[in-house]
Order: sequence, then structure tokens, then C-alpha cells
Amino acid sequence: MSRSAALTGLSAVTFSVLLGACGSDSSSESSAVAVKATNDKCEVEQTRFDTGKITFKVKNAGSKVTEVYVYGANGDEFDKVISEVENIGPGTSRDLTVTLAPGNYELACKPGQTGPGIRRAITVGGDAAGAPGASRSDDAMYDREIELKTDGSSVTGLSGGAKQGEKIEFKLENETDGPRTLEIKRPSGGVAGEVDVQQRSEGELIIKLDQPGTWKIIVEGGSGDLTVDLVVS
Repeated sequence: MSRSAALTGLSAVTFSVLLGACGSDSSSESSAVAVKATNDKCEVEQTRFDTGKITFKVKNAGSKVTEVYVYGANGDEFDKVISEVENIGPGTSRDLTVTLAPGNYELACKPGQTGPGIRRAITVGGDAAGAPGASRSDDAMYDREIELKTDGSSVTGLSGGAKQGEKIEFKLENETDGPRTLEIKRPSGGVAGEVDVQQRSEGELIIKLDQPGTWKIIVEGGSGDLTVDLVVS
């Protein structure tokens, strides 16, 4: 074979490899799952998946700012947060990428970024899939949410207690006309965490409840601090 023929053959092979690589990227992109969120619907293109990484391409077609969560099972309820994407404005899109083990989960769209959301059941293939409530969500971002709200005169949204070892996202909706600080104190008196929340907005922080006893949920600012108790057993 002549040198020119060999080079021609090599060029053809190189071009073929590059073309194949481009094809792989295109295939990977097309494997993303479309989610259409509106003020009253949560439409998911696909609800059964193979084990591994999943990318949900969320389009907010509603008039409210929304957020999308993937929940794992926590006993009989699906409230263990595996992943989330927040602050998706009307007419905008964001991706939520999560790696899921075999099991059953729920996808939730939350118009207005509040409440339990509009839920859709999703199943990830494997031996655990199909068992009622089964999911492997040990790597959850946190176990559950506590949604708090203040108007400057009180703090609402806290009901019941909690268990030692729980990892909780405390979310504060500040309905006042000034900034506030959400602070969480341990029974020992130490500050577990705090976050500043601007007026007419939300803030959150994740705290692991590592001590039993009475924790203090404090909203600082305005004419005086507001405090509610959370009993951890």
C-alpha cells in the first residue's frame, strides 16, 4: 500500500471515531427527561428508569416561581429529600441531576415554592423496585423539611417534635418589610446554624439534630426576637 493510501485510510478511521464521539454526546443529551411544571400540573416525560444518573430538564410553564424535588421513602411517607432545584422563574428552565439506586421515589413540582407539591411516582429498576415504599435513600440531602413563616408578630409552621439524628431543612418565609435572621440553637445553648433572610423572600438551612432536648428556633430582627421550641427525643 502506498504512503498516501495509508494516510487516506487513517484519516477515514480518525474521522469515523470523531463522528462516533459526537454521536455519543448527542445521544447523552437526548436521554435527559423533560419535566413541564405549571401552576397546577407536573408533567414528566418518563417515570421508569434504569439505575444510575438521571437528568430532569425542568421547564417552568407557569406564572409562579417553582422548585422541583426528588423524594425517597421515609417509612410510609415520601419526604426524604434526595435532590432538589429551586428558584425556577416563569418561562425559564433548569436541570436537576440525581443518581438513584433501585427503588420507588416521588418527583414533586412546587409552584410558589411551598407545600408538599404536585407529586409523580417514579420507579428505578432493580431488585428493590416494585416493593411498596422501597427506596435506598441513605445519601439523602436531608430527611424532611420544616416550613416556617413569619409576619413579624409570630412564627408559624412548626408542629410536633423531631427525632435525634434527623437532618432537617428549616425554611423560613419572611413576610415582613425588613430583613430577618433565622437561628437554630441546640439544647446546650450553642448555635447550630443561622441564615439571613431578606424581606419578602425565603431562606433555608440544613441542621442535623444531634442532641436530645429542646431546640430553639429563633427569628431575629424587627421589634424583638421571636422564639418557638422544637422538642427532640
